[in-house]
Amino acid sequence: MTREIAVDEDGQIRLQKLLAQSGVASRRRCEELMLEGKVEVDGEIVTRLGTKVDPRTAVIKVSGKRLPPVSDHVYLVLNKPRGVVSTMSDPQGRPTLTDLVADRDERLFHVGRLDTDTSGLLLLTNDGDFAHRMAHPSFEVEKTYVAEVAGKLTKAVLADLLAGVTLDDGPVEVRRARIIDTSADRSIIELVIHEGRNRIVRRLLDQVGHPVRQLSRTKFGPIELGTLRSGAMRELSDDELGQLLELVGL
Repeated sequence: MTREIAVDEDGQIRLQKLLAQSGVASRRRCEELMLEGKVEVDGEIVTRLGTKVDPRTAVIKVSGKRLPPVSDHVYLVLNKPRGVVSTMSDPQGRPTLTDLVADRDERLFHVGRLDTDTSGLLLLTNDGDFAHRMAHPSFEVEKTYVAEVAGKLTKAVLADLLAGVTLDDGPVEVRRARIIDTSADRSIIELVIHEGRNRIVRRLLDQVGHPVRQLSRTKFGPIELGTLRSGAMRELSDDELGQLLELVGL
């Protein structure tokens, strides 16, 4: 995330000045945080005022929270509308992500994907390493979905989901699930998984007898869609980005 940070000829800056310019607190309070042992750089607590760091490479934590490095990368949250393909181009001429980010100069990567018929939270970035790690199954980043399904969901079906369901390409672990609303012919369920296999949520719910009518992703790791309108984007906050960098070891 780009911030205007004035560095010396060696590309370094005093730590308390960097913290203040990054919006952590006033310069005086940042110095107090250092003296209190609440500032960590590259795994070491730093209490010496005047310590210099490289703002682009130093891994800095304040009271346990990661401060993102200064970089030219962008990290965006998009509320993907239903009907938009999660690619930058489509041979069939369907609406794509490119149509939504046409005013951005960066070459953006989408982190994972959402089915064309699925709406909701999609991350976009020009940081290829970040995109790869966020989507890689080894990091088990949780994704939260809300689905409207056919039929009346019961506690027994919920128990079946939480016990694990095996699809034709292997078992699926459902981390958490809850019924939000249910009636005789429709139900709304929220579930959390960490996998990103093709159409996995739809196949999962179909397997337990409740085909999906509408589906939206509401969270990706700790990032929430919130009130972001369909088709709109926003930048990740420093706090959100810091949490994701910690999550995937960057």
